[in-house]
Amino acid sequence: MSRKLPNLLSLLRAALAPAVAWAILRGHERIALAVLLLAAITDYLDGWAARKLRVESAAGAYLDPIADKLLLVTLYFCEGLAGYLPAWLVALVFGRDLMILAFAAWALLFTRLRSFPPSVWGKISTGAQIAAGLTVLADPSARIDRGLVLATAAVPTAWSGLHYVWRGIMMLRDLARNSPIPPIDGGVKRG
Repeated sequence: MSRKLPNLLSLLRAALAPAVAWAILRGHERIALAVLLLAAITDYLDGWAARKLRVESAAGAYLDPIADKLLLVTLYFCEGLAGYLPAWLVALVFGRDLMILAFAAWALLFTRLRSFPPSVWGKISTGAQIAAGLTVLADPSARIDRGLVLATAAVPTAWSGLHYVWRGIMMLRDLARNSPIPPIDGGVKRG
């Protein structure tokens, strides 16, 4: 059981996404915040358990960020539907994530690239998105400075999107530099 604990915690976090959606769309912001707090605790615990029990796994390396993204996408999508966030910000967050996923899928299918570690800007962007999403949820009556909160999420999201594009180009360039170029004629000797 202890070997599976980190992955079970990641799965629990992913399973909390529908509860977050329900709470936001029903106007139960405090419940949504409580569920997100529980999700944050599982996020901390799954990483801690994997390191402490020395049971880090390839499955966990995929499950953890998928669970995180599922919760974040649910938070932004539902806050957009509820009118807490403007559509352009929801589109920016979704667009960045879709771009990253599309590149990774393309690279997995058509290149030898197999590793797509997060960048420091991606982590900053995710942290800023979480902070902004939770701040808006904590104060849906808009007593907070919405412009500052939106900029807190938008600027790092846009910057990290540009950084991921640059990084993808560099990864492809390095792959091309390190790949032997096959002969034009297929290597057939004549003569």
